[in-house]
Amino acid sequence: MTTPLGFLYTEGARADPVTPLLWFVLIVSLLVVTVVAALLVAGARRDAASTVSSHAVPVRREQGGLRPIVIGLIVSLALLLASLGWTLVALGQVLTPPRRLRIEIDVTAHQWWWQADYAATAAAQAFTTANELHIPVGEPVLVRLHGGDVIHSFWVPRLSGKTDAIPGQVNQTWLQADHPGRYAGQCSEYCGAQHAHMGFIVVADTPAQYAQWRRAQLQTAPPPATPAQVHGLALFQNRCALCHAARGTLAGSRYGPDLSHLFSRKTIAAGTLPLTRGSLAGWIEDPQAAKPEARMPPQQFSGEDLQDLLTYLEMLR
Repeated sequence: MTTPLGFLYTEGARADPVTPLLWFVLIVSLLVVTVVAALLVAGARRDAASTVSSHAVPVRREQGGLRPIVIGLIVSLALLLASLGWTLVALGQVLTPPRRLRIEIDVTAHQWWWQADYAATAAAQAFTTANELHIPVGEPVLVRLHGGDVIHSFWVPRLSGKTDAIPGQVNQTWLQADHPGRYAGQCSEYCGAQHAHMGFIVVADTPAQYAQWRRAQLQTAPPPATPAQVHGLALFQNRCALCHAARGTLAGSRYGPDLSHLFSRKTIAAGTLPLTRGSLAGWIEDPQAAKPEARMPPQQFSGEDLQDLLTYLEMLR
């Protein structure tokens, strides 16, 4: 088992070439620290046990005194050249995807959430989601990064290295997962008060599951079927549509996360809270309590209105 943001073990072609290089540099660094520490300790003990006067003594050039220095330089140079060569090889492997990319995602980093636009040649096949990216297993995926406000950094440790999202500039990276699963991602460039609460998830599906997920994302929101859902839709369009969108409704703003399939995700607020009816109610009523300085203002609903709104939002799957 690895920690959610562990980077010592990787599971994708974009990250795999870096893993052995990382272990090599880590082991060499530990050996260097150990050898230097051992020499310092040995020297300190030798000095403590010495009976030589502490007064100044004349400098003497002993035979072979340069040999340890020369050996140290040769070993250091060999290790540095090996690291340099290995780094260049690894960079060559990760910069270019192994084959043509069929899936392209434009990811825009905001304070403090992630917008993901899935591109398509036909406009009707394009869609937007937030904070949770789905990719098919074994398929390289192009990610174009945009900075929505300040500099952020896109990082999925087990699948890819760090790439900055800079306002006014488009940077590119790519992902590939070799095994199905959920891979944690995180903004790795300090971007303000809630930098630590700017996470996301990359979900690697089998090709069949990915195709099913994509078809579901293209669907519009289902029509309300009960009075509570009808009232909840009205509340959503009157109060939430200023910032959020839901396909098939009058809500079409892109200021905040797209909620077309809100309950198909596992978390809200960019990984800050698990997506449950209770946590969503708390987030709507007072988002500042969970995520201070978040751009979403607190909402004030009556108890009945809030329950009807939640009932409608639960339809968005």
